[in-house]
Amino acid sequence: MSPFLGEIIGTAILILLGNGVVANVVLNKTKGNNSGWIVITWGWGIAVFTAVFCMGHFSGAHINPAVTVGLATAGMFDWNMVAPYIGAQMLGAFIGAVLVWLAYKDHFAATEDGGAKLAVHCTAPEIRNYGSNLTTEAIGTIMLVFGVFYLGSGFPMGLFEINNGEMLTPIMIDGVEVGLGLGPLTALPVGLLVLGIGLSLGGPTGYAINPARDLGPRIAHAVLPIPNKGSNDWGYSWVPVVGPIIGAVIAALIYMAIM
Repeated sequence: MSPFLGEIIGTAILILLGNGVVANVVLNKTKGNNSGWIVITWGWGIAVFTAVFCMGHFSGAHINPAVTVGLATAGMFDWNMVAPYIGAQMLGAFIGAVLVWLAYKDHFAATEDGGAKLAVHCTAPEIRNYGSNLTTEAIGTIMLVFGVFYLGSGFPMGLFEINNGEMLTPIMIDGVEVGLGLGPLTALPVGLLVLGIGLSLGGPTGYAINPARDLGPRIAHAVLPIPNKGSNDWGYSWVPVVGPIIGAVIAALIYMAIM
């Protein structure tokens, strides 16, 4: 499988299950309506686990522009591959958001609150203070990317072909190994890391910690025919993009200094 297709599919899985659990909790007349924050954080942890488990061997399962930028900053990923990876992640996030809308279409129609409909797609702060919100997103992403460095450090760098269950030589693209080989064995710890970030740091902003996770579905919200959907909150949309990128670069610099 192409690593770019792997990123599209992996990010679509992430958003389908992640935004799907939010839809189940906040939209009207669902089985999980009002089941709370713990359900949402567990749902996102499982979403990350599933995406990484399925696509880790094909693309490294970055599924997050912040992870891609962090790896490139640390010299673990080719900068020439960053833009194509981010493009694939944005497309995958958009596709995942559309699938959530299709699955919950009747419940979007049954929900009057436009803010709840937006919350299914993207994040918003509980207290709107752009400086504080940016800091929160950066701190959460520092923890995410720093954790990814160590969770993946015991595994081979690069993508691997699979033949009869055995890993072969790394796949090379233009002479460069691509991706951090998180692979299936590290999928569970990565999912638990995201669960922990959500439980501990998700309260102020909803822990986007992923530009594609927020911007791709926000664009989907803007173009989908959702009744009475209200504002897209573009004024806030830069925070869950810039904050995670800042956090990823800081995490990479810390990791490089330590190592």
